[in-house]
Amino acid sequence: MKTLLWIQGLTCNGNTQSVLNGENPSFYELLTKVRLLFHPAVSYREKLHNVVERIKKGKEKLDILVVEGAITGDERFGRAGKYSITELLDILSRKAEYIIAAGNCASFGNIPALYSGNPDVRGLQFRFEKKDGYLPPDFKTSSGYPVINITGCPVHPAWFTQTVMAIVEGKDIMLDRFNRPKELFMYLPHDGCIRNEYFEWKVESEEFGHKEGCLFYNLGCRGPLTHAPCNKVLWNRVSSKTRAGMSCLGCTEFDFPLRENYFETKKNIGIPEEVPLGVTKRAYITITGVAKTLKNERLTKKLEETD
Repeated sequence: MKTLLWIQGLTCNGNTQSVLNGENPSFYELLTKVRLLFHPAVSYREKLHNVVERIKKGKEKLDILVVEGAITGDERFGRAGKYSITELLDILSRKAEYIIAAGNCASFGNIPALYSGNPDVRGLQFRFEKKDGYLPPDFKTSSGYPVINITGCPVHPAWFTQTVMAIVEGKDIMLDRFNRPKELFMYLPHDGCIRNEYFEWKVESEEFGHKEGCLFYNLGCRGPLTHAPCNKVLWNRVSSKTRAGMSCLGCTEFDFPLRENYFETKKNIGIPEEVPLGVTKRAYITITGVAKTLKNERLTKKLEETD
């Protein structure tokens, strides 16, 4: 049985809370497939430094190291007993067969890297878009993989458990340029969005919370620009931001905390500065013009009013 150790850097614990509330499988069902060496929110009998000492001495095998939170050398943050987060990484990164960065902070540095004012606050292998993390750009574990980034703020529990189970079952994990599993992050929140027909016909929502209208043009939705399967793997198996009438914030991307206004689509002469991935601005303008000329009357009504 594979072993799993979870440690934390500079974090709000959001990824822990998300994973602990996961369903199908739950976190506790996952523990029938892996042996948990330590988790700061779950382990009450075991001490982290004891586990680390056993790993250092070769008395305990470490298969999967999960890191939550940004990495900082500041001794005031990220301490776990006698070790700082950087000391833990120096020891455990050499021992782990796989390393998973759970969430955007561990992957890219995220909000702590942006607002701390400290350039040494970063993710495991990235700092925002650049490979300038705590571990070297060419770092790989004994399995041959770099740090596997499961991005999100917080990470979706099913994305985490699916990746862990792929490791447990010995499956190959294809990674994108940000070291995210392609099986999950090749999709966009736009894929499966129930507002896609409104997007196609350029019928825009003017405010949040409504069932009708696309949220992209007016309300800053990042669904067509973000890599994440939020409308394929639903949150709580029920919903997503766009299904609830809220814009996608693009929280799985390296630039998530860098934008100034999350609820505004920046435009230049009425044209969005960023158009959907894979589409040129010329094509976007052409498609928009055609869609507005060939108006879909059904989409101008409230859903409850349609036949």
